[in-house]
Amino acid sequence: MAADAQHDGRDETPSERADRNWEDLMQELRVMQTGTQILTGFLLAVAFQPLFTDLDGLQRTLYVALVLLAAAATVLALAPVGLHRFLFARRMKPELVKVADRLVKANLVVIGAVTVGVTIFILDIAVSRTAAFIAGAVGLVFVLVLWVALPLGLVRRERSSEAGPRDRRDR
Repeated sequence: MAADAQHDGRDETPSERADRNWEDLMQELRVMQTGTQILTGFLLAVAFQPLFTDLDGLQRTLYVALVLLAAAATVLALAPVGLHRFLFARRMKPELVKVADRLVKANLVVIGAVTVGVTIFILDIAVSRTAAFIAGAVGLVFVLVLWVALPLGLVRRERSSEAGPRDRRDR
């Protein structure tokens, strides 16, 4: 948790804050797990399709990498639950929230890679390798803008508004 988050004007104890943050993380993980399960199911089904034997070396390598990334995403998404079970009733919720937050962030990186990779894989088979790599590059930029640049921009905007008077258009 950032120092700013400690002083956000809420009247709650550290335990209440940890409980609230844990619930927020669990909601995020529910969304992540659904997407991860769908992607993993798709990838597992591909190997059993008749045309799987027609994949070239690059496609097979990409497929194996995507399966491994999907497995990693599944493990990362489930890790906070496992930690919670192990740490349950040990009064370690703030530490649990901090570690789970890092795991969720790592999982976003893996899910972004799987999503872009699956796009490349499908377009390589269905359209062309060139189209696949173009779509992959666009997808990577899209993920980076939405998951990195946008949040960082919002943080910078908030910091600058705290430092000086707010522009009337922002009200």
